[in-house]
Amino acid sequence: MSTTDRLVRRLIQLYAGLALYGVSSALLVAAGLGLEPWGVLHQGLAKLTGLTIGVVSIVVGAAVLLLWIPLRQRPGLGTVSNVFAIGLAMDGTLALIPDPRSLAVRIPLMLAGIVLNGAATGLYISARFGPGPRDGLMTGLHRRTGRSIRLARTTIEVAVVVTGFLLGGTIGVGTVLYAVSIGPLAQLFLRVFAIPAESARSTVVAEATPERVILRP
Repeated sequence: MSTTDRLVRRLIQLYAGLALYGVSSALLVAAGLGLEPWGVLHQGLAKLTGLTIGVVSIVVGAAVLLLWIPLRQRPGLGTVSNVFAIGLAMDGTLALIPDPRSLAVRIPLMLAGIVLNGAATGLYISARFGPGPRDGLMTGLHRRTGRSIRLARTTIEVAVVVTGFLLGGTIGVGTVLYAVSIGPLAQLFLRVFAIPAESARSTVVAEATPERVILRP
């Protein structure tokens, strides 16, 4: 694969992954059976402010990106694109999906949202254009404080879930199922969408991201 072909593939994977992430998050919202941690916060803030959940996602992503400055994190194309693309895809998808009322529809929507989220994660991370704003916050705190990535991630996600729930965000079976399945799903799709490197080390994936962290926008 030539350098140009590789770059084109990376760009396609980046934006396809970000768009699919927005779609998958919208499916979880439509299902109403529980959201991913940051989704709980976004939904709670949307209810509080009257803004759409996609717009809230963009605002929160931009605010988190500002926190990179004291942490001395450097954003990439994927980081900046993450802020806008996911929120726009979420609002666009929610505008097209009718409000499901039957569990026979909501459960498949939830399952599809989780699986598609894993695929989206594999797509955009494999593109290697930089982590999402929220992931950079976790790794930045890890580097600045010396605490483990696991602790930084857990602390942040517990805080956003609790805050989002208190604001009216949805926690449910989807939240739990997402938490236990997103890791294996993301690892699977990272292998599926891996882009061979130019060097002999063709198995390298997401070089700009920490290996033991499942990166989420």
